[in-house]
Amino acid sequence: MTSIAPVTLRGKYVTLEPLAEDHHDGLVEAASDGELWNLWYTAVPRPEHMRGEIRHRLALQESGMMLPFTTRLNDAATGEPGRVIGMTTYCNIAADLPRVEIGYTWNAAGVHGTGTNPDSKRLLLGHAFETLGCVAVEFRTHWMNMQSRGAIARLGAKQDGVLRSERRMPDGSLRDTVVFSILAGEWPMVRSGLDLRLAKDRG
Repeated sequence: MTSIAPVTLRGKYVTLEPLAEDHHDGLVEAASDGELWNLWYTAVPRPEHMRGEIRHRLALQESGMMLPFTTRLNDAATGEPGRVIGMTTYCNIAADLPRVEIGYTWNAAGVHGTGTNPDSKRLLLGHAFETLGCVAVEFRTHWMNMQSRGAIARLGAKQDGVLRSERRMPDGSLRDTVVFSILAGEWPMVRSGLDLRLAKDRG
């Protein structure tokens, strides 16, 4: 496996850059667009917890368990990265296979449905399969998060199963976790589908 190290990935709509503490204010503003922390089936940090979340993700990066990114919206005129709109990661890294999960992802409500999510996934999947040499990439989401489940399925990922009562949410409720994956042999077809979607103006 090529060393999984911080890297900047630029696509049509978004740029993914290594998470840093100076992204704090932009991330607070992005999470405040839609007050995403109020969605009970997600775990988006509240503004007062954002700095702690950044430091937590960076500590996991140091341990080799996570590679966190900040998502920036590209300027429509120049293509250059602009305002911060969210976060995403490679997590649950199994370097011996190699295999990664794409997770802990959220974007500001105002950019939902604008092509930013498939563009982000195209960047992460392409890097995972074509540079890191992954045999599979995994996705996990809350059973009740229909928006996320639909988005993962539209990528071309296959549902592997449901882990019932797999974790406890911040509000104390138990989460049933839906697991999806894309195998290396499936990537060319998934890539073609994503490229077709991204060739359109939006979405």
